[in-house]
Amino acid sequence: MYYERHIFFCLNQRISGESSCGDHGAQDGFDHCKKLVKSAGLSGPGQVRVNKAGCLDRCAGGPVAVVYPEGTWYTFVDQSDIEEIVESHLVKGQVVERLVLPPDVGR
Repeated sequence: MYYERHIFFCLNQRISGESSCGDHGAQDGFDHCKKLVKSAGLSGPGQVRVNKAGCLDRCAGGPVAVVYPEGTWYTFVDQSDIEEIVESHLVKGQVVERLVLPPDVGR
């Protein structure tokens, strides 16, 4: 694989006024994750890629991010949650169970 893991952050902002990840700190989570991954030397081929995404259709749990290839969906509240995802999942490969988005949460 070119990257060991990808983490996609929904940064969708709905113009209709419907709630979306962009309304709940998604950009801050993305920016913090990107900074942490880069400063830890984890970015680049064979390692981790932090990506922006449009709507991931799990708005009710927003903000959301998903880590592949595992397909682990996360919700997060603040920078400490992002730090825990990076340290536990992206570095050690261990899922942060308390932040996992329940499978029945959709739009």
